[in-house]
Amino acid sequence: MKGLFWTLTALLLLLLGLLGWFVVRSSSLLFFFIVEGLVIVTVIYLIVFYQKMIKPLQIIGDGMELLREQDFSSRLRYVGQTEADRIVEIFNKMMEQLKHERISLREQNHFLDLLVKASPLGVVILNLDEEIVSLNPAACKIFQLPEGEKYQGKKLIDIPSVLAQELQKIPMYESQTLRLSDANIYKCIHSSFVDKGFHHPFYLLESLTEEVFKAEKKAYEKVIRMIAHEVNNTTAGITSTLDTLQHSFEGQPGMEEVCEVLQVSVDRCYSMSRFITNFADVVRIPAPDLRRVDLKQVVLSCKRFMETACANRSIDLVLDVCESNPCVYMDTALFEQVLVNIIKNAAESIGENGVISICVTAQPAGLEIADNGKGIQKEAESKLFTPFFSTKPKGQGIGLIFIREVLQQHHCSFSLKTGEDGLTRFRILFHS
Repeated sequence: MKGLFWTLTALLLLLLGLLGWFVVRSSSLLFFFIVEGLVIVTVIYLIVFYQKMIKPLQIIGDGMELLREQDFSSRLRYVGQTEADRIVEIFNKMMEQLKHERISLREQNHFLDLLVKASPLGVVILNLDEEIVSLNPAACKIFQLPEGEKYQGKKLIDIPSVLAQELQKIPMYESQTLRLSDANIYKCIHSSFVDKGFHHPFYLLESLTEEVFKAEKKAYEKVIRMIAHEVNNTTAGITSTLDTLQHSFEGQPGMEEVCEVLQVSVDRCYSMSRFITNFADVVRIPAPDLRRVDLKQVVLSCKRFMETACANRSIDLVLDVCESNPCVYMDTALFEQVLVNIIKNAAESIGENGVISICVTAQPAGLEIADNGKGIQKEAESKLFTPFFSTKPKGQGIGLIFIREVLQQHHCSFSLKTGEDGLTRFRILFHS
């Protein structure tokens, strides 16, 4: 429209120029006034044409430019024409509404960002290429990542966490409870949300470790107390009766075999009592007396204690310590018992002729016990720290429960698994 306006203006000016040239050539006063009138009419026409047509179109064009730039804070001026001003008024109202919607959307997004960051659930949002868009602080804590932003644009497989690898196995729109080799339990949900017409996948991670352990402990404490009470009462009565019979038959001719059978039965009753007492001891673990101690000295003391037992199996017990002296808060007596159990399990896994290595680290403070024994099957890893589960044929399934309870009381993180190199590693890290 602007091009048409300037074309008409140029033509009118050319026509007025020609008329002026005729006036000069004719020297007619009447013709001169006619030309002057035409000039005035042309100027008025151009002004009216600009005000009525060009200016409203220019204002609308400016409005389109504001929309293209998404500048919702600017407004159009009224042009003094009823129809054009109605368009300007509608446009300004639309811009005001868009401004409020943008502010509202930003407030909602900001609120959602704060909510996701403060959520106790781990939230992992992916893009359409299965790349990580964001990890909230809870997810970073679950994955034990110092910086979540470092992994933006990468995939779950790039996160050095067993949980991250397991998440990829969960089908879309399904929920699974994962129990890992570090005794942690997570409820994981794989779903998606729609944004701009596309489905964006995400994961929700909820730690159930503490709740499950409390429920498990409450359950097995009740079972153990009930069984221990009944077994000990029964075995006490039976043992007393058998002892009386044995003493009655002693010295009588032909009763030697009967006395031997009675003694075997008494020994079996005592064995049963010790068996159930071992379970009861797990329930009665005392609260730790945490004191600041040198981790290297505790490990060295335990190594010396277990050297003979390992040497009897032709097993080398190797200690690798850091140069610094990491100090941690622990109950020395309880923690030494944990180390004894771990080394004993490693020795039993090896059987004969092997190596158990203990490595102590300072940053972070912790240790790793590795052995080249039979290893742990993949399907057994998630059951290692569950009550009464054991990989040993005659195991009671309480050794790892004792270890789990003590390490949790020390606020340690830990894991037990067999690596691709065939070594089984028990890792313990202190968080004080």
